[in-house]
Amino acid sequence: MTKIDTRALLAEAKALDPQVIELRRAVHAHPELGLDLPVTQALVLAHLETLGIPAVPGDSLSSVVATIEGGQPGPTTLLRADMDALALVEETDLPFASKIPGVMHACGHDAHVAMLLGAAQLLMAHRSELRGSVILAFQPGEEGAGGARRMIEEGLVDPKPDRCYAQHVFSNLPSGIIATRGGPMMASADEFLIVLTGRGGHASAPHDALDPIPVAAELVMALQVALTRRVNVFDPAVLTVGQIEAGTTFNIIPELATVRGTFRALSEETRAAVEELVSRVAHGIADAHGVEVAVSFPMEGYPVTLNDAAGAERALGLARTLVGEESVHEMETPVMGAEDFSYMLQASPGAMIFLGVAPSGIERPAPNHSNKMLVDEAALHRGVALHALLALAD
Repeated sequence: MTKIDTRALLAEAKALDPQVIELRRAVHAHPELGLDLPVTQALVLAHLETLGIPAVPGDSLSSVVATIEGGQPGPTTLLRADMDALALVEETDLPFASKIPGVMHACGHDAHVAMLLGAAQLLMAHRSELRGSVILAFQPGEEGAGGARRMIEEGLVDPKPDRCYAQHVFSNLPSGIIATRGGPMMASADEFLIVLTGRGGHASAPHDALDPIPVAAELVMALQVALTRRVNVFDPAVLTVGQIEAGTTFNIIPELATVRGTFRALSEETRAAVEELVSRVAHGIADAHGVEVAVSFPMEGYPVTLNDAAGAERALGLARTLVGEESVHEMETPVMGAEDFSYMLQASPGAMIFLGVAPSGIERPAPNHSNKMLVDEAALHRGVALHALLALAD
């Protein structure tokens, strides 16, 4: 059995702060969207080369997969970092703020890249102690593009790793806190689009037209009520209408109205039930008013992020040895955001883990996906050390 001095490992990770922070800031200043991330990919490849770690770029996307072979036989551990940014105009006034107009690392993926590269350096320093191998998976396209599934299609989990882990920073979780749970960790996420077709006309004569706008308004409320009446409160779902479009001016009744939104669930059963519910309610309301309706689900969303119970407990236990009981939280409930690491967890047992990076002295830190999001870089060494420990420990 490998014995690891976790406090020494944490100190080694802390000593890497200058390199990790520099890497994070370099990625932050040059954010990229979706599956095509050439600048970020080149940075990752170059750094792995300096560490002497062989790496393979993706065939159809800007992924990077690198493997560290340990000095002793043992399991294969996959560690994942997502790399893509969001379409936001940054308003942080940081000296290393985004140089790309309208694009920002507002979800912390810049920190994820830097932490995994830091962990790669730690693992190389402890290679003789490593039992088995480590797959470092740098993934584009987490923000809606399904990069994890694309990497799996390119053979990332063939043969399957014995265990897989990912960390996600949260800017409104106290700095340095490590949190996870067994079972549902994050929700599924699906999109719906409802198109209502009536009959246009003059605003002064609605009786001569068939106005889809009141139908859309009724539909929004009906969906909310139906969800609370038809979904088990102990297997919850969330539905939000985020967009309604209709009309061109104030005195014309339009022909069309569209209602677009998302729903989240914590089980595949409830996910399927809500999809059926959306379709049924939309057709019922439309039929009642005599308008035509078309319901579609244009984006096949991410499935539920389901942590393996043993994998989550292992992560919590190792985190306690690393940073102490007071800095480790076993979460009571999941969060309703979604993650495409769910695809990797479908292939191999493991866990998604949260790392708090809330800046000190700010009463209400801007959350992830805010264009004012900030990261306390002093917490990153904990993520570096935890990545390495998840691979080194038996």
